[in-house]
Amino acid sequence: MIEGPKSTGGEPVVKPRSGVLTGALWGVAIVGVAGVLYIIAQSSTKTAPSGTPGAAATALQKSFIAKVQIPAEPRPAPDYTFYDSAGKAVRIADFKGKVVVMNIWATWCAPCVAEMPTLAKLKAAYAGKEVEVVVVSIDSETSAAKARLFIARHEPLAFYHDREMKLPFKINAAGAPTTVIYGRDGMEKARVAGEADWSGTDARALVDKALAGR
Repeated sequence: MIEGPKSTGGEPVVKPRSGVLTGALWGVAIVGVAGVLYIIAQSSTKTAPSGTPGAAATALQKSFIAKVQIPAEPRPAPDYTFYDSAGKAVRIADFKGKVVVMNIWATWCAPCVAEMPTLAKLKAAYAGKEVEVVVVSIDSETSAAKARLFIARHEPLAFYHDREMKLPFKINAAGAPTTVIYGRDGMEKARVAGEADWSGTDARALVDKALAGR
């Protein structure tokens, strides 16, 4: 019998056999981290509008129409759970019968922060109507408190949190911010990738079209 190499104490040296398993686990971890970093990278390449607040709003409004994407075939909202400020599980399907303007954002995303006041104005403009503006934070659990405070300063918006940070992948978002408009039937009617002025007439025309079922 051929014996393996001996240790200094005369005992056989047992070589670890977990190399393949360890490599596989690292591979899975890297794929997950890469996905999150991709979303962050997409946002970090976008900068908030410069200049005065008025100039920033004008720049956002001018670029709105160019950023609107209308799906050739309407897609249903993902059956995915996020959470409201009380920790209650929420799905887009819970708003069925209403037009939902769902925005994905994070406190580390400068364009997201820049457009949030305009989303607050959009919600205020449709007060009492069958329209819900749902802004969903993809901040980590450690940053959730900061995101909650930020939304509290932008009434009448409510705080929603995607704890697992998977919603961008569920809706095939290229980055943050991404805003998707769902019709009363829960089907996607339009989306806007990147920051936009949601308080302008072009944005309201898009919401009104969805309200009319078109």
